[in-house]
Amino acid sequence: MLRIQDLIIDTRSLGSKLWLVSIDPAYSYQNGQRTNEISGYRYTVALPEKNLEKISVKIDGVKLMEPPDNGFIEVKFDNLEIYFYWSNNQPMVAAKATGISLVNSKN
Repeated sequence: MLRIQDLIIDTRSLGSKLWLVSIDPAYSYQNGQRTNEISGYRYTVALPEKNLEKISVKIDGVKLMEPPDNGFIEVKFDNLEIYFYWSNNQPMVAAKATGISLVNSKN
């Protein structure tokens, strides 16, 4: 039986522009409980082609950039994946990547 967790969502569904608006620590969990150990960071991006909906992309490890001072900066992700998971009997959408970088607006 095909499970919803096994489906891969096409990252093009997010649109062609990703605007970084904030960065927050992501914590490790042990036995369903959050620990104080930071396992990575969540990079929250607004999607201008999707009515500025937001999605957070988790990248394990150290913080790779600083959040924008004002507003947003355009970014791109390395190896971006979008996936489903279940929380409180509801399907949720999440994203992960291996890297992030600024989009050079002069190109």
